[in-house]
Amino acid sequence: MSSQSPRVYLAKPHMSGYEQEYIESAFATNWIAPLGPNVDEFEKEVSQYTGIQGALALSSGSAAIHLGLKLLGVGRGDRVFCSSLTFIATANPIIYEGGEPVFIDSEPESWNMSPQALEKAFHTAQKEGKLPKAGIIVDLYGQSADMQPLLEIFDAYNVPVLEDAAEAFGATYQGQPCGKLAKLSVLSFNGNKIITTSGGGMLLSDDLQAMEKARFWATQARDKARHYEHSEIGYNYRLSNVLAGIGRGQLKVLEDRVKAKRRIFDTYYQALKHIDGITFMPEAPFGRCNRWLTTLTLDPQIIKVTPNQIIDKLEEDNIEARPVWKPLHRQPVFKNCQYYTHEEGNSISDYLFENGICLPSGTNMTQEDQDRVIQIIRNTI
Repeated sequence: MSSQSPRVYLAKPHMSGYEQEYIESAFATNWIAPLGPNVDEFEKEVSQYTGIQGALALSSGSAAIHLGLKLLGVGRGDRVFCSSLTFIATANPIIYEGGEPVFIDSEPESWNMSPQALEKAFHTAQKEGKLPKAGIIVDLYGQSADMQPLLEIFDAYNVPVLEDAAEAFGATYQGQPCGKLAKLSVLSFNGNKIITTSGGGMLLSDDLQAMEKARFWATQARDKARHYEHSEIGYNYRLSNVLAGIGRGQLKVLEDRVKAKRRIFDTYYQALKHIDGITFMPEAPFGRCNRWLTTLTLDPQIIKVTPNQIIDKLEEDNIEARPVWKPLHRQPVFKNCQYYTHEEGNSISDYLFENGICLPSGTNMTQEDQDRVIQIIRNTI
């Protein structure tokens, strides 16, 4: 590692300058404890941006998925059909509720849930007499899944869907913000996301009655009484008022961040598209990808260096890159779970994991940073 080379991270927080105003307001009014005006306004502002009526600010995207699954009635022994190519936080809440994940492969057009694989999973589940209680569709690396055919399949079996849009805030599907079509949707504001609250997430739905129930659970399920009365088990899942202030400042520049992410992708694409064997994650025709991370694959029949070798070369110059998500059906903790491939003998998510790389994509990268990444890839391949 060169001592002269500054660290280039995969995706680090990028403050707008507006955050301090809301943080200072929280301190000036002593709204330091969880909840407060910033939380209320942040929920309203996200609701206005997405056009979804109900928004619940929470401590993480994982907490939002957990509460969403509870709202959908997932309990012990219930199956949940879930995208396999995603971070483990998508599926862990299924286990929290005693459910059983069934993993669904990706399709090559968007890298998201395959309608073909989903059809196979439902066909088998129907024959077994055990349909899923719910589905979780992930919007991977900032690109919406092809929601219309997927929802048609789920609707045909009367199975509700939660959309995990943790990586896709600012992306669209058929002209609508991600999360608008499913019964429930989830955003993440973790430090590496397109906008951040340091740590945090949000549950979204037009079902305001369901959202009130989630709000109740998220605040320790405290019943209306002068004393502390609890008739259900709840959680300490609400977002802090200080962190919500960060989110309000970040939300002001969301569109700028999407444009910057897309420019970063375009720079990589123009510089590397001519190399035989490199294929970038395609942008599906049905929406705008926010290009949260620029991702590509290396054809092993053409390129003789592996993704890990390129990642190692980048690390030698103090640059962080990562493999594509390891599919959940290959995680040791889920080794006994069912998995349905896109085609017989053709697992798209396995191919993407084995041949994919996520390149540094922070919106505060300099052109020099990006040039370093590009040059190392060219020299290594």
